[in-house]
Amino acid sequence: MALYIDEQKKLFTLSTKNTSYQMMADKYLVLNHLYYGENIGQDDMSYLLDYQDRGFSGNPYEAGNERDYSLDSRPQEYSTNGVGDYRINSVSVINGDGSDAADWRYVGYSTEKGKYAIPGMPALYGEESDADTLIVELADKVTGLHAFLYYSVWEERDIITRCVKFVNQGTDGIVLTKAASMNLDLMSGDWELMHFHGRHNLERQMERVPLMRGKMTVESVRGASSHQHNPFVILCSKDTTEEAGPCYGTALVYSGNFSIEAEKDQMGQTRLTAGINSQRFAWTLEAGAEFWTPEAVMTYSSEGFEKMSSNFHHTFREHLCRGKYKHERRPVLINNWEATYFDFDKEKILNIAKGASELGVEMLVLDDGWFGKRDGDVSGLGDWYVNTDKLEGGLKPIADGINAMGMKFGLWFEPECISEDSDLYRAHPDWAIQIPGRQPNRSRYQLILDMGREDVRDYLYERMTAILDSANIEYVKWDMNRHISDVYSAVLPKERQGEASHRYMLGLYDLLERLVSRYPNLLLEGCSGGGGRFDLGMLYYSPQIWCSDDTDAVERLSVQYGTSFCYPISAVGSHVSAVPNHQTGRITPVETRGTVAMAGSFGYELDLNLLSDGEKEEVKEQIKTFKKYYNLTHEGEYYRLTNPMENRLYAAWEFVSQDQSEALVHGMQILAQPSGPSIHIPVRGLKADAMYEVNGELVRSGRALMHGGLNFPRQTGDFKAVEFYLKEVK
Repeated sequence: MALYIDEQKKLFTLSTKNTSYQMMADKYLVLNHLYYGENIGQDDMSYLLDYQDRGFSGNPYEAGNERDYSLDSRPQEYSTNGVGDYRINSVSVINGDGSDAADWRYVGYSTEKGKYAIPGMPALYGEESDADTLIVELADKVTGLHAFLYYSVWEERDIITRCVKFVNQGTDGIVLTKAASMNLDLMSGDWELMHFHGRHNLERQMERVPLMRGKMTVESVRGASSHQHNPFVILCSKDTTEEAGPCYGTALVYSGNFSIEAEKDQMGQTRLTAGINSQRFAWTLEAGAEFWTPEAVMTYSSEGFEKMSSNFHHTFREHLCRGKYKHERRPVLINNWEATYFDFDKEKILNIAKGASELGVEMLVLDDGWFGKRDGDVSGLGDWYVNTDKLEGGLKPIADGINAMGMKFGLWFEPECISEDSDLYRAHPDWAIQIPGRQPNRSRYQLILDMGREDVRDYLYERMTAILDSANIEYVKWDMNRHISDVYSAVLPKERQGEASHRYMLGLYDLLERLVSRYPNLLLEGCSGGGGRFDLGMLYYSPQIWCSDDTDAVERLSVQYGTSFCYPISAVGSHVSAVPNHQTGRITPVETRGTVAMAGSFGYELDLNLLSDGEKEEVKEQIKTFKKYYNLTHEGEYYRLTNPMENRLYAAWEFVSQDQSEALVHGMQILAQPSGPSIHIPVRGLKADAMYEVNGELVRSGRALMHGGLNFPRQTGDFKAVEFYLKEVK
């Protein structure tokens, strides 16, 4: 049983296999957060509450002479604003009288079998037996604003999901200027914050810092979750490692402006909130109206980052990703972008496809440049009509030609963006996001369409379905090559412009849902200049996301390392690119590029016809290897064996089958050393007492391999790939 409720005490305990989460409404009906950590059964943890008179921490009026009761020091389940708590707030409002107070008091609760859904937004899903849901109702009695706190408990994987539904049950309009999806107050602990920062071409770089006294914020105001910060953080102790120590993982199922805030207060308590970024957010709730926040997904592990990641990976594969390719093997593809850029025609594409098909590639994806007047970055976006000067007869002849080779055909779109030099912009300049009276900010010579407008979404749906129906197109790469600025919507009144950014996301989700519903067998890959929108919100619609535009095998080590803390390997779009690499100029062997790309959904982004005969044979073997180990890499447990951000000499990672009968260890010698030390890499996840064959030769016990490790071969030359396949000997 996942929910234990003591109605007399107003005590709520959420229990998973290994964890407990507890809250209680006190005598003043303030909802206190009591505990989140290892499973404590049904024990009442309210004894942990500390009552002291702390100077300059005021007291609620109803507390009378109780100077030891203050909201400024109480661990709250959903923090108040403007009524005596000076820490990070969960919600900010502008009430009908102009005040900003929100004083949450407990009203009641309800329970449901199964997982809640959020109207118009992505969220985890499941059967009725997968989860139990608790709904706790809070209210501000003066204004009539109610907050319904939703919790779904996933017992087996130690996952708790959260969101909030606001309902204005008062008579005056209320403006939400902040609406967090979750609040977590930890009464004790010396915590560090792990977050995943970056930039275009180098995303999700792990950084671990002690919490300071004050506030730390991880956020995006770019209209997308962004390359710069990912909507996922970890609180951990200073001693937490991959295999040991406590850690709390929190991730948002959202693709737009977000904010995750951490505060260590005057008493050493820690507060963590996550939700829509309050900058550029102001949502009007008229009387009777409601507003839902995005979902936050939380897990606690007492066994280090490894267990935390495993909880997330399993849950997202099973309860976030959808469609035909949730488990079905993704085709090995080749993308023409780095081979041709905009300079191609039907014959050139078919020639690339022919060469690829002979090596075992299963799909060709036609990238940017097939539509409108699109011969470069400055024109054509928005005109989703086939450029028949390049592709005589449209897409059907090229799709048919590729199908005849035994390959699938896929297509690139960038639906959210528009070029000023386009027929669409000339016809509908008001569809582009720009502030009246100001020149818009360009990025990559393009503007952004207002996805909050129904007429924009209807146009895009009509044009995209017309294209997808015109030929046998089985894959779409959904790109977005800029972030949003000059935020303004021509269809919103001036007092509601603060809704524009979130309405954009709701509109994007609406269009995506319409398309995946119409084409359930379509493989949709998310992309935003690589990893600029690598988040759980997009993963709900696209089971894989292009990991980074940086296709250099060495640089990808840290990108894929950071990504793996939250996101499953099956979500990672990864390719073998041409050398010298287009971003770094680095030359790495094709074997190494293949090994790194196999930690994801595999493909190529080059003209394979230009490879040597020896390299072509290597490609053939790579594709066979990827297919052979697909279930192991995409459905197995993933282990980070080294930290490539600290170790610049070698890197290694591991996949282990769910039954622990086989494992695959991949690695790279990054820099060669003369007379270097011996390297032994302990593997993880094996059966200690079982015997394993290593690369078909040596037989060693799981215990030996996990403690002594594998001998990392010494090689001459930089950037050399390493592979070990371990098979249990029955």
